[in-house]
Amino acid sequence: MRGEKWLGALHERNFRLYFLGQLTSAIGTGMTPVALSFAVLALRHASASEVGAVLTAQTVPLVVFLLVGGVVGDRFGRRRVMLSADVLRASAETALGAWIVFGHPPFWGFLLLPALVGTGTAFFMPALTGLIPQIVSGERLTQANALNGLTFSIGAIIGPSVAGVIVATASPGWAILADALSYVLSVCSLAALRLGPVTEATSDSFYGQLRRGWREFWARTWLWAIVAAFSVANMAMMAPYLVLGAVISKESLGGATAWGTILGAEGAGAVLGGVAMLRLRFSRPLVAAALSLLVWPYPLLSLAYRAPVPVIVIGSFLGGAAFAIFDTQWQTTMQREVPREVLSRVSAYDWFGSLVLLPLGYAIVGPVASVLGIHAVFIIGSAYLLVAVAVILFIPSVRQMRAGTGAT
Repeated sequence: MRGEKWLGALHERNFRLYFLGQLTSAIGTGMTPVALSFAVLALRHASASEVGAVLTAQTVPLVVFLLVGGVVGDRFGRRRVMLSADVLRASAETALGAWIVFGHPPFWGFLLLPALVGTGTAFFMPALTGLIPQIVSGERLTQANALNGLTFSIGAIIGPSVAGVIVATASPGWAILADALSYVLSVCSLAALRLGPVTEATSDSFYGQLRRGWREFWARTWLWAIVAAFSVANMAMMAPYLVLGAVISKESLGGATAWGTILGAEGAGAVLGGVAMLRLRFSRPLVAAALSLLVWPYPLLSLAYRAPVPVIVIGSFLGGAAFAIFDTQWQTTMQREVPREVLSRVSAYDWFGSLVLLPLGYAIVGPVASVLGIHAVFIIGSAYLLVAVAVILFIPSVRQMRAGTGAT
C-alpha cells in the first residue's frame, strides 16, 4: 500500500506519539532564532556582536554538557532524560518570554536563560538519537529518521514565518512563550510512550562509560572524519549565516519578516528533502550525504551580496533540502553501525564535535566581519565547505560505506 511505503513508521504507536510531540516542539523551536535575534537587536546599541554573544551563551552549555548527556542517556534511560530536559527548557523559555513581554530584561538575562535552554538540549539530543531505534522497527529506521527530520523541517517553515509576523506586530516575547508551550506538549507525548523496562548500566563508572563511547567513536574513521570536517564548517559557515543573516535582513532586506521568510524557505526545502528521503535509498549513503551539501555556497553568497529576497529564498530552500538529505543518511548510518547500548554516547561525541567550534564562530563573526567585511566572511565559509566535501570523499571508508553494511 502506498501509505505504508511512505508513512509506515507512523503506523507504530510509539513513533506516532513521538512524532506528534516533536513536531509541535519543532514549530516552537523554529520561532526562537527570529524572536531572540530581534529581541536582542531591540536593545539600545545592540549589534551583530550582541546577537552572537546570545547565541554563544546558548551554545556553550550545549557543547559543555553533551558528553555528560550521552552517558546519562545510555545509563538512566533515554526517555527519562528527554523528559527532564524538556521541563528545563520549558521553564527557561517561559521565564524569558514573560520577562520580555512584561518587562525589560537586561542583557545578562538574554545570556542566562538561553544558556539553560542549551543545557537541556545537551541532554535531549544524544538521548533522542538512541531513542528512535527503541520506538520503531528496524526495517522502518530510515523512514523514521526521515520523518523525524521532517518535524524539524516543518518547524523551520512554520516557526520563523509566524515569529516574523509576531515580532513585527507584537513582541518577540510571545514567540518565545509559544516555544515554551511546545516543550510542554513534547513532555506529554514522551510520557505516553510505552517502552520496555530500563536497564541501568551500573557496572562501569561514569568515566568508564565515557571512554567506551570514545573508543566506539574513534574506531570508525568515517564517523570522526566527517564530524571533524563539519565542526569547522559550522564555525566558518553556519555561524556567519545565522548571525550576519539577521543583521543583513534588518539593514537591507526589510527586517524580521524577511529573515523569517528566508529561514522558512530553508525549512520548506528541508520538508521536500525529507519527503524525498521517505522513498529514496542511496547505495552509498555517506557519499550522497556529502555531495548534497555542495549547494550551500549559493545561499551564503546570495546573502553576502544582498541579492533580492526571492533569490535568497531559493538558495535557502535548496540548502534546507540538502540538510534533510544529509541528516537522514547520517543518522541512519550511525544508528545501524554503532552498537545500540552505546549509541547515545557516540551520538554525544558526534554532537560535541560538530558544535564545539560553533560558540567561537558566534563570538568572533561580528568582529571578523567588521575587519574583513561580510563578503569576505561568506566567501571564506563557502570555499571551506567545498574543500571539506572534497576531502571527505577521498576517505576510503566514506566511499565504501554501503546502506546496511559496515565500513570502519
